[in-house]
Amino acid sequence: MAIDETAPVYDAEKGHGPPRVSMSSDEGVVVGQNGTLKRGLHGRHMQMIAIGGVIGAGLFVGSGSALSKGGPASVLICFMLIGFMIMLMMQALAEMAVMYPVNGAFYQYIVRFVDPSWGFAMAWEYAIQWLTMLPFEITAAAITIEFWGHYNIAIWIAVFLTVLTIVQFFGVRGYGEVEFVLSIIKITACIGFIIFGIIVNCGGVPTDNRGYIGARYWHAPDSAFRNGFKGFCSVFVTASFAYGGTEMTGLAAAEAANPKRDIPRATRQVFWRIFFFYVVNLFILGLIIPSSSDVLLSSSGANTKASPFVLAITMAGVKGLPSVFNAVITISVISVANSATYASTRTIQAMAAQRMAPQFLAKVDGKGRPVPTIILQLLFGLLAFINEASATGDKVFTWLLALSGIANFFIYGSICLAHIRFRKAWKLQGHSVDELPYKASFGVAGSYVCVALNFICLMASFYSSLFPLGGEPDAEVFFQGYIAAPLIILLYVMWKGWSWTRYPSHRKLWVPISEINVLEGMRAEQRAISGEGVSEEARRRSIAESHQDQKKKGPLGFAKHALSGLF
Repeated sequence: MAIDETAPVYDAEKGHGPPRVSMSSDEGVVVGQNGTLKRGLHGRHMQMIAIGGVIGAGLFVGSGSALSKGGPASVLICFMLIGFMIMLMMQALAEMAVMYPVNGAFYQYIVRFVDPSWGFAMAWEYAIQWLTMLPFEITAAAITIEFWGHYNIAIWIAVFLTVLTIVQFFGVRGYGEVEFVLSIIKITACIGFIIFGIIVNCGGVPTDNRGYIGARYWHAPDSAFRNGFKGFCSVFVTASFAYGGTEMTGLAAAEAANPKRDIPRATRQVFWRIFFFYVVNLFILGLIIPSSSDVLLSSSGANTKASPFVLAITMAGVKGLPSVFNAVITISVISVANSATYASTRTIQAMAAQRMAPQFLAKVDGKGRPVPTIILQLLFGLLAFINEASATGDKVFTWLLALSGIANFFIYGSICLAHIRFRKAWKLQGHSVDELPYKASFGVAGSYVCVALNFICLMASFYSSLFPLGGEPDAEVFFQGYIAAPLIILLYVMWKGWSWTRYPSHRKLWVPISEINVLEGMRAEQRAISGEGVSEEARRRSIAESHQDQKKKGPLGFAKHALSGLF
């Protein structure tokens, strides 16, 4: 990994400051020598990205494996816990993203507010996660086609990879429009399945001879909790994988047309969408299919043929509908592949702009497209053709995905840690919470809780990797579940060692609170409130003006807000 050593990140000792900040309304924040990222994402795009980058194989396929290992109650509890953790993380990320809508988003916040070495590790782990996710999702999409007949998988891998390539070269607007359309389809399917599941559970499907089901599959001979505590712990990683991508709203901040308005809107909808599209769907799923089904045993990875959603429809005996839902799964997986390409390219481009990745990857063309990173991501997409080697393909994919298995827990915890330290620096430098254009709903306390929940999830994942279901401790199984941790430590040590003699300011374990620059990268209008030289009277007046449109909601307003969050 070639790292340019001409200048460190935010190193004032050698006279190098951070990238120049653009105040233009149609440019991205980080301005490089070759071009700028464009603000091509509007409110409707941001709102759909909040859910569109999430619903995919993790929900429609991986939930089946989780159901088989932990039972319906474990799935429901774990997904609710991870969902609550995601909501806390998104609130913290939104507060920082509205204040500093910079390219690279949370990676930049971790570098600035926590430690450059830890930010380097988090950014590369996040990029690796999405680089390896693309071939996995393309493979999953190709396998869905086998629902209708057997074809050489390489044909569909080539087709889907070509489509994704075309979308990426339409720029950020192309990504936004595709995500908008695909997300509408996924949301419609989720709503439809909930209605269908309620009808099935009540015995309203004539072709289903089970009659009224109720909570039959939560009692003997099935069980609400399968495999005891081990089964419960094993669901955490699946839930984290299923929710992965929610943070993309913050990543898209630099390309949002109006981050102050659009990011809070998208963030506020995360709760309703987590509750409705995940918790309710999985609750219904756990009611209408038995967790002891043999089909669910192979419901993992890219094996979309074993989707529990398709199984539920098949068990109800409704002809034609399994094909429709399988088509939805195909669309969902392609959508996540599209999001994977966006996430990795923007993260790597931001790292290159800060000299934490090879400099040629920072290039952005005149249309706002980070072409070198797009090419790099699509080259990783070619790894999907490894599936042609049936003997080794599965093994290679298992280890590629293992690189990012528990990465989300580290990343989400680090985002909240950055938020905690930002608030401390903000207060230390004489600023008040009232100055913030958007405040996290649960404040700093929510970030502390999120960090604690991430630690608990890491411990649960460690336990389930060390003592796997149905077997004795095994080194291969353990590292397949936990190899991301030593990789993160390795990346951290790499940058700490690389920068030790070159950039002395990076030697510290963390950035001292007193040295954090809370004004760098701030939006132009925010400088009128919190900038240097602003009098106390002018500051109070600006705060009053910015808050005058915030009125308390009554019951009707709350209901309207909930409905807008869903639809």
